[in-house]
Amino acid sequence: MDLKEEKKNLRKQIRQIKKTFPQQEKLSQSRQIFSFVEKSKHFASAKVVLLYWSMEDEVSTHDFILKWYKDKTILLPCVVGESLVLRRFEGLESMKEGEQFGILEPVGEIFEDYKLIDLMIIPGVAFDTSLHRMGRGRGFYDRLLSVAEADKIGICFDFQLVERVPVEEFDVPMNNVVSPKGFVKDEQE
Repeated sequence: MDLKEEKKNLRKQIRQIKKTFPQQEKLSQSRQIFSFVEKSKHFASAKVVLLYWSMEDEVSTHDFILKWYKDKTILLPCVVGESLVLRRFEGLESMKEGEQFGILEPVGEIFEDYKLIDLMIIPGVAFDTSLHRMGRGRGFYDRLLSVAEADKIGICFDFQLVERVPVEEFDVPMNNVVSPKGFVKDEQE
């Protein structure tokens, strides 16, 4: 089986599990994940953090963003054509529905100084213990991650942490991955 077929099969498998995963469990696991993130040295020292405004089937970020946006600069991606641009989250009143997925996105000035980003908290369809990530297949995050030098932490539900993610040369690995059980790699490493 080729890599594209492997990825397609893994995406399908994860999608099936997500359909049966109760919303309350998603929210509970999301809180657990972010309790680990909050206690991490990476988050404590970060001034500028890239997050994402979660869709219903992703690790929920809404409460975490609302809790921290006044203390840290929180950037959220906005889909423009085939790319992601970053804008600062400045409260719910600064959000509008995005052009492609119906996800709320911040309006305002585009943030372009990627060197200022200290930490990137990234969604994915699946991650593995070697810190590889597989997204939804459109390459939005791979293009963004390839130009940013910040620490990259993937976040996922338990069932999204798999033995092996099929990897292509353009796939950008994470520096760490957090599930409800904690960090995959000891944070002191």
